[in-house]
Amino acid sequence: MKHAWTAMFVAGAFSALAQAGEVRLTWQEPEKYTDIRSTSETRDAFQARVIKDLSAVFSDLAGKLPDGVIWIVTITDLDLAGEVRPMLRRSTDDIRLVKDIYWPRMSIRYSLLDAKGQLITEGKEDIKDMNFMFGSAIGSGNSSFQYEERMLRDWFKRQQRDKIFPVR
Repeated sequence: MKHAWTAMFVAGAFSALAQAGEVRLTWQEPEKYTDIRSTSETRDAFQARVIKDLSAVFSDLAGKLPDGVIWIVTITDLDLAGEVRPMLRRSTDDIRLVKDIYWPRMSIRYSLLDAKGQLITEGKEDIKDMNFMFGSAIGSGNSSFQYEERMLRDWFKRQQRDKIFPVR
């Protein structure tokens, strides 16, 4: 439960920065996510960094929505790219093995409201990027989780291209 307030604080801080649309994030029980495991940080520090970095990505995406649009998102699961494996040496740190069979995934529920509070759309998505190893490795600089960031940005672009999300 202590992570819930952190998630809401971080989400609130980033939503205040949005110039167009606004995002309201809820990170639902991150300690139960499929894979949010650290290799060298404490679990709490790593979890806070994941939430902070990916909240910044969501905030940036909300800026691509029209003025007054509120995007309410609940992240229900996250599986980071790669798989954490124990080191075979005397080090206490584990390693994250990134191979094409360990693609990033995220499950979300969302609603979009217009400036008057009317529902534009809502849905539940299992976002994944099975081809994450074949795209550009250059991130935006907003996140140290480049595969997850690109996955979210690509999904958001498709939502706007298919006219599910409004365009600014």
